[in-house]
Amino acid sequence: MPGTGNVECDASLLPRSVWDELGDGAHPGRRLACRLLRASDDELPHLLNAAQAARGRNFPAVITYSPKVFIPLTNLCRDYCGYCTFRRDPGQAGAHTMSPEEVMEVARAGERVGCREALFSLGDKPEFAFPAMRATLRALGYRSTLHYLEAMCERVLRESSLLPHVNAGVMGAPWLHRLGAVSPSMGLMLESTSTALLAPGAAHDHAPDKAPALRLAMLEEAGRQDIPFTSGLLIGIGETLEDRVDSLLALRGLSERYGHIQELILQNFLPKPATAMRSHPEPSRGTMLRTVAVARLLMPKMNLQAPPNLSAPDYEQLLDAGINDWGGISPLTPDFINPEAPWPHLAELERRTRAKGLELRPRLCVYPEFVERAAARSPLLKERISALADEAGYAATEVAA
Repeated sequence: MPGTGNVECDASLLPRSVWDELGDGAHPGRRLACRLLRASDDELPHLLNAAQAARGRNFPAVITYSPKVFIPLTNLCRDYCGYCTFRRDPGQAGAHTMSPEEVMEVARAGERVGCREALFSLGDKPEFAFPAMRATLRALGYRSTLHYLEAMCERVLRESSLLPHVNAGVMGAPWLHRLGAVSPSMGLMLESTSTALLAPGAAHDHAPDKAPALRLAMLEEAGRQDIPFTSGLLIGIGETLEDRVDSLLALRGLSERYGHIQELILQNFLPKPATAMRSHPEPSRGTMLRTVAVARLLMPKMNLQAPPNLSAPDYEQLLDAGINDWGGISPLTPDFINPEAPWPHLAELERRTRAKGLELRPRLCVYPEFVERAAARSPLLKERISALADEAGYAATEVAA
């Protein structure tokens, strides 16, 4: 639709015609997207209305979530991000690599309370930096952290009714192929395309695996292999508004090229004590609403998630900006990445979702429209997904025998 790509990023009020075009389904260009991120408080309701209209055109009145357990396989990591409290060095208080028995104990406990996803999160390449991790892996009988992860994903698949989702950092094509055979979906947050975040004192100083080029290359390789993939942005870590738009456009480009990105997470930075960024301001609620809404307008058919536990107490406002997914919600395990932010109770999440005129529905770690391609990756995945998905591809109420 003409006109929507040529609005300058200035502070003047947008004409009504622009809002009408956006409400009718026009896609903003880069300059207009930048301008929309600067929408005034008076303009914000128009932006949110346009985002809700875009969701309504492309999705049913359903908001999904994934009932999950969080399995932090190891919190040793070679990267030192300025905002992270998850990572540890060997010998540091809280440093831990889970044993196979611990992994299966969590998986079986999750199974008993109705979870369907085993979210494996772990530090990036810890054995590259720490002899102690290499020794731990030898004692466990594995050559690398990814070999150990692969074995645990397969064991969870074979010995529980949970499906693994893998967040294991940057890896090459061979490991994407191997892990894609034992996990229906995988994830890697782009966070930002901004290379300025790698500068001394910035968020990704001393974090070589956060180089945008490396992460974009892995996301592209996942596309070549047709692996259902999750990515997203971390909002408020020092990037500019233009960086946010460029990051969204980069992910949109990959999705249009390969069709493999099943969801985008828009996650807000939260400052944490004892980190380099403990005094860095967190993004405001208005910033998050604007960012989510612009993402919806740029990618009207993309599954968009914003974690409710990071936007408490009024997380239901995120629905007004066009999300259609709440992400993983655990009745059992904490958010080990953001332990200060507890998951909402499911009954309350459902109440708030219904109050917006939307239905809350559980899904698998792989979205309904990606179930078939995930099942095609290996006979084991086909067997397990078939037992867990209903006819529409959502999480079945009963697990098939």
